[in-house]
Amino acid sequence: MSGRLSIQQVAEKFDVTQRTIRYYEELGLIRPSRSSGGHRSFSPKDLTRLGLVFRGKKYGFQLDEIKEMIHLFYQDPSGVRQLERTLAYGRGKMQEVDDRIRELEQLKAEMGQWLDKFEEELKERRGDPV
Repeated sequence: MSGRLSIQQVAEKFDVTQRTIRYYEELGLIRPSRSSGGHRSFSPKDLTRLGLVFRGKKYGFQLDEIKEMIHLFYQDPSGVRQLERTLAYGRGKMQEVDDRIRELEQLKAEMGQWLDKFEEELKERRGDPV
C-alpha cells in the first residue's frame, strides 16, 4: 500500500473536508480502494483525478461537466474525445468570463460616474470652489 494515502491525508493535501472527498466518491469522480477494515486508500491516480476536479471547479465547471471530461478519457484512451469536450466547455467558460469582465467594467464605470457626481455635490454643499 505504499504511495497510497488515507482520506485524512488527501483532505489535508487539498485543504478540503473529508466530507468533500466522500461526496466526490459518491458522484463517481474517484474510486479509492478499501482496506479489509473498510478504510479508503487513495492512489496517485485518485489524486490526479481529484486535482482535475479541483482545477475544474476553480475555473467554474459544474461537477457533471468535470465528471464527463474525466470519464471520456477512460472511454477513449486516445484522449481525443476528452480534449474535444474540454475545449468546448473551456470555450464556453471563456465566453462567460469575457461577459462577466464586460459587466464588471460597466459597473465600475457607472460607480465612477456616481462617485464623481457625489463629489461635486459634496463640494457644492460645502461651498467649495467647483
